[in-house]
Amino acid sequence: MALRGRPSPQVAGRRRASVVAVGLTALGVLLAGCGGGGSHAGPGSAAVRAAEYAVHRNLGSYAGYRGPASGPRALHDQLVVFVAADITNGGIAGVARGVEQAAHAIGWRVRVLDGRASVAGRRVAMREALALHPDGIILGGYDAGEQRPALLRARAEHIAVVGWHSYIRPGPDPKDGLFANISTDPRAVATLAADYVIAHSHGQAKVAIFYDPEFQISVEKADVMQAAVRRCRGCRVLTMDRVPISRAQALMPAIIARMVRRYGKRLTDLLAINGNYFVGSAAGLFALGIAGNAPPHAVAAGDGDASEFARIRSGNYQAASVAEPLYLQGWQLIDDLNRALRSRPPATYLPPPRLIIRANAPAGGVFDPPTDYRRRYLRIWEG
Repeated sequence: MALRGRPSPQVAGRRRASVVAVGLTALGVLLAGCGGGGSHAGPGSAAVRAAEYAVHRNLGSYAGYRGPASGPRALHDQLVVFVAADITNGGIAGVARGVEQAAHAIGWRVRVLDGRASVAGRRVAMREALALHPDGIILGGYDAGEQRPALLRARAEHIAVVGWHSYIRPGPDPKDGLFANISTDPRAVATLAADYVIAHSHGQAKVAIFYDPEFQISVEKADVMQAAVRRCRGCRVLTMDRVPISRAQALMPAIIARMVRRYGKRLTDLLAINGNYFVGSAAGLFALGIAGNAPPHAVAAGDGDASEFARIRSGNYQAASVAEPLYLQGWQLIDDLNRALRSRPPATYLPPPRLIIRANAPAGGVFDPPTDYRRRYLRIWEG
């Protein structure tokens, strides 16, 4: 089988050079902004130093983004259906593009269906996916348990199912018939976002946290961020707000206006489980006459998309995001489907989350680590 998509040695060389340049620049800026080894730390300086170290370490290496070391040879022509929770969501759209890249390289066909940001819409999309009698289905950005009847039917028809952000943990979900869930560790994502806020504020952050109670991952991220901020003695969680992701853009301007009226300058940071919240918060802050680089500083605990990176690059209403390697995760999904169809166990490879700040914000719309992961997957699939 001819597999496509190998990067050239010249591209790989330029990528390796960019790793060093971006890493050193980002580390220098971070140390300047966070006071180095904690010399500016206020109350709870041990928590601040620990947060600074965690951020420093995350920005220092791309070593965790190379993919698995081994796996089964690729099957020939297969049909895969990607059922998106909401294809307008930047993280989901990025993963879908990664799936398309990997499927093209492996010689598979892909259909993308849109669940249109509702349970009912995803139910319709799942019925359409099953009617296509595919070899595999990918759940894009919603809990597997939500569509359990469709997944039971997929199991009965011997259709392999994997998910992206479809279970509270990376790995299999046997209860719901999910061969594997692809995600960074949501607890690591949430902790890194909180660490940045603690370090950047020198241990003085006063935080509002936004999450969507409909999704298990969202609730866990919010709980972890809250616990991390509370471990810093000089920091405080002012409020935990439940805001549906699908309505965040419309609801956030009024929510932000209400918070600013209530807390004033005490509100220093906004933490959210997804960057979608900061489209609306930016509009609300702008309407109040608050400058884009002024507090409250917005930090997202996932997923990292084009609009977030644009705000971070320009310093307008978002300071940082904890991004996932969306294209790489698309390749992971195809690789795990191939393992399922080959009756092999899922891969154990787990990429780390990546802190994105102004110094290392991607020029494009996706954090795509400059490693040879595509070449390594192709080598596995060629056998």
